[in-house]
Amino acid sequence: MQVKLNAVVAAAALLIAGAASAQDMVVKIGHVGPTSGGIAHLGKDNEMGARMAIDELNAKGVTIGGKKAKFELLAEDDAADPKQGTAVAQKLVDSKVNGVIGHLNSGTTIPASKIYSDAGIPQISPSATNPKYTRNGYKTAFRVVADDVHLGGTLGRYAVNTLKGKSIAVIDDRTAYGQGVAEEFSKAVKAAGGKIAEQQFTNDKATDFTAILTAIKAKNPDVVFYGGMDAVAGPMIRQMKQLGINAKFMGGDGICSGELPKLAAGAMADGG
Repeated sequence: MQVKLNAVVAAAALLIAGAASAQDMVVKIGHVGPTSGGIAHLGKDNEMGARMAIDELNAKGVTIGGKKAKFELLAEDDAADPKQGTAVAQKLVDSKVNGVIGHLNSGTTIPASKIYSDAGIPQISPSATNPKYTRNGYKTAFRVVADDVHLGGTLGRYAVNTLKGKSIAVIDDRTAYGQGVAEEFSKAVKAAGGKIAEQQFTNDKATDFTAILTAIKAKNPDVVFYGGMDAVAGPMIRQMKQLGINAKFMGGDGICSGELPKLAAGAMADGG
């Protein structure tokens, strides 16, 4: 994640620097991600990547209009909460940042994008995948990853064509990201000839999945897909194993982290 953010910030340097005042060679770049809460490890990784890129830009001595620019990072925590996300977005606007890297989650990125758009501030999200982010028509909004139409669609086809899933259960956390990627996954499963045997919902702070997993177990699925982040996916995988659910477990990029095996408390050791 750090390497990705490093490249994103460096590649965006000219775009963001171009918004700086010709009389002021201090270029302020905001970074927003969840650096507290259940997925703080992801937000901190993103922030560290941005800091590394800022250090590299300053070491290179980027110039604007023939004058050396000094890049500064203003980091904020949105705790993956949409209300906090808009509050810190306004704070960065008031601080007169020249550009923003973030937010991490679709649920915070989308509402914040209007605030940045109204202020004319470029925003580059390294990880928000909900299509609405860039389809709202804001000229200041950019993403560097595939959206859920491509991500969820590819995973849905993979579940049917490669994993040979005939009976598939889907769970999502009702966030903009989790619900979005799960819906696109389900569409692709059906289009590929697969069957969604069970649909269940949770939230991004849940820890007990006994009820929804018991309902899923009754349908004996080949594959379980979860739309959400690793902080919930880990305990879910552990509880699936405890309940004797042997289905293959899938998810989007939100669960693809180095922390997932730890969060699953060893339940992934056997490839489950």
